[in-house]
Amino acid sequence: MRLPSLTHLRCFEAAARHQSFTSAGEELGLTQSAVSKKIKELETDLGFDLFQRVGRGVVLTSAGQGLAADLAQNLGALRNSLQKAVAAGAGKSALRIAVLPTFANRWLIPRLPDFFDQHPEIELNLLTRLEPFDFTRDPFDLAIHYGFDNWPGAQMSPLFGEQMVPIAAPAFLERHGLTDPGGLPHVPLLHLDSRSDAWGDWFKSAGISRQMRQDGRYFDQYSMVIAATIAGLGAAIVPIDMVAQELEAGILVQMQGPALVSNKRYFLVRPHGVASEPAQQFELWLRKQLRNLKRSAHEEME
Repeated sequence: MRLPSLTHLRCFEAAARHQSFTSAGEELGLTQSAVSKKIKELETDLGFDLFQRVGRGVVLTSAGQGLAADLAQNLGALRNSLQKAVAAGAGKSALRIAVLPTFANRWLIPRLPDFFDQHPEIELNLLTRLEPFDFTRDPFDLAIHYGFDNWPGAQMSPLFGEQMVPIAAPAFLERHGLTDPGGLPHVPLLHLDSRSDAWGDWFKSAGISRQMRQDGRYFDQYSMVIAATIAGLGAAIVPIDMVAQELEAGILVQMQGPALVSNKRYFLVRPHGVASEPAQQFELWLRKQLRNLKRSAHEEME
């Protein structure tokens, strides 16, 4: 069959993602009527409906849902190929890396100037992925994953574990008169939605309370938990590596008590086979960063 134009496919992909012709038009710089016309032309070429018109809105048909899922991956692969071609044209290599947003924002990105100083010939494209994916369908070179060693169809290399500690803003501690961890059960607590049992586990390890403390304010990303802690909305328990700069600057204070060691780890993940030279260089750099951190921590303890 004759392939539809890329413009028609992009209009459909954007409309499917937004479930709105108007929002797709705003993203693509087109009018709502132009998007509607191009999708109608695509439906005519394919011979079936992609959307059902419901009131003033649209919803995908079952055929449209299948096409949207495949098209999103295929356009991603095409975008990746173009980025690598552009990098090659500039005499560089490109790595496409799937990252967790808080890890990228709080740990990886602040260290990347050193990577680019050492490897100006390598460009990095960082994209968010929260769950394991199929490397054959979603063409990444590497991924940073937090969890267990159970990513199917991939090679997993452990990076480091996670130690979680209780933190609070100095003004919050003063406002609530907190001088020791024993007062934590009586103040507002902040939680990461996916780890709602963290405070309860920490209280048990600290011998403060056997009650699971789960009331408080919930967020779905550590970056929001950290921002809320800085704003004085409550005390939080977070990975210490994610707030090292704030602790050093005195913006946040680590409270007394044991570190809560997670049974999960951070992993560097890649597809099976021999890694490319740029991927190997990135892993070598990443492991050097980890060695430097361990060395600094050891020196501080001496």
